[in-house]
Amino acid sequence: MKQDLPSTYNFQIIDEFLSQHSVNPLSLNPQKQLITSFAELGNLIAEETTDIKLISNLQNTLECILDAQLENFPGNIFWDCDFMASSILQQAIAMGDDAVAFLKIFTNKMVTLSKLFGINQEIRFCYVHDFIYGFDWARWVQKEPHTRANVEPFSLIFLDYLLAKSQELIHRISLDQVTYYKLCDTGFRNPFPFSRKPEDEYRLLTYLASEGLIPVTAWNWHTQPVWNQPFQEIRQQLALQLNIQPQKR
Repeated sequence: MKQDLPSTYNFQIIDEFLSQHSVNPLSLNPQKQLITSFAELGNLIAEETTDIKLISNLQNTLECILDAQLENFPGNIFWDCDFMASSILQQAIAMGDDAVAFLKIFTNKMVTLSKLFGINQEIRFCYVHDFIYGFDWARWVQKEPHTRANVEPFSLIFLDYLLAKSQELIHRISLDQVTYYKLCDTGFRNPFPFSRKPEDEYRLLTYLASEGLIPVTAWNWHTQPVWNQPFQEIRQQLALQLNIQPQKR
């Protein structure tokens, strides 16, 4: 029988943090409306390891990630973290005595990514959806599947790719070389030809989820990420079918 974590390592603090910031923690899971609570995720973590130091540091990692995402993507809609938490945990366990050092490195990279891609710097993306639900990862794997197919969506390798990509984008923006990344009338950058206003983003992603067309079903603790489908093309086709208007730039 699983036991709750000691009160000194209370994942419910993260749920309270989201509530204090008036976040509506919507899930993209077609079977339910709200995300798995972090209190529940804490219990799942405790089933996988009894290392209190690792658990404590993982809680801190998740707190830092959510804090950075809220600060830099305040308009984000969907907040599933099950698979991300599971992936971070498994990577940390695999590092053995270096688990805590790994978590610190991972945390720093994730927080930096949020700052670089969010609304407070030049890139100004509106959501974390493409990252958390694997659209960015699937597109990356498709370019070199023979070397990337076994690289996980939340691996340090992929995070390093995104960090490098952010610097490339910032450079191109500074030179005005970004046709599809120009600022939209909403004040955000949208690399897609269709609108990503909140109502359009919600409608398109929930439809994709209902049809099983999400590369990383981030609401599943044990999900198997999928890269070998034309997610980009499917998304654009469905935007047309749902009559989502072109993005005004």
